[in-house]
Amino acid sequence: MKNIILVFLFLSFYETGTAQTYIPTLKNSTELQYICKLHGQTRTLQLTAEIADHKLTFKLETRGVKSSIVMLSEAVKNGNALSFNQGEYAPILNLKPTETFFMISQSAYEDLVKNNSFVYNNTTYVLDKNQNKDSVSIDGKFVDALHVIAQIDETEMWIVKNPEFPLICKIIKNPLGINFTLVKVMDTIN
Repeated sequence: MKNIILVFLFLSFYETGTAQTYIPTLKNSTELQYICKLHGQTRTLQLTAEIADHKLTFKLETRGVKSSIVMLSEAVKNGNALSFNQGEYAPILNLKPTETFFMISQSAYEDLVKNNSFVYNNTTYVLDKNQNKDSVSIDGKFVDALHVIAQIDETEMWIVKNPEFPLICKIIKNPLGINFTLVKVMDTIN
């Protein structure tokens, strides 16, 4: 009888522990809310996903700036550069076929999983085996993410373990002075 109770307790604690991790997904109208540190200033930024016509568009809103950042499906699949544009220059910004926004490409994610590294913006990022370092949490749940460190500078990124849409949920020590953290994910029903 004691063994049955112990097994039950173990399974209960195991389920509680595993239920605390979270993998954000991206669908039409998913809202991503970030806190951004831009050159010493702090601001909130909201991205609303729109997936249509072989494109992924993030409708960006921050401090009076509204813009649509458009990624081609080619970039989502095979991009190798991250755009740090914040929507100041155009109401609709069509990124280059090699550029992604707030995410890495599916092929870069695949390289990270298979080879423990990937190249983006001509910088090699290597997987940090210390998974607990400054992990990201949303609503009390730890985001299941891969932590990478740039080999040319001190940039660190946390990338959501989602091969379809590998969102960047946190960047720190970016030499461009643009650092951000994902703080909320909301799925809106149309």
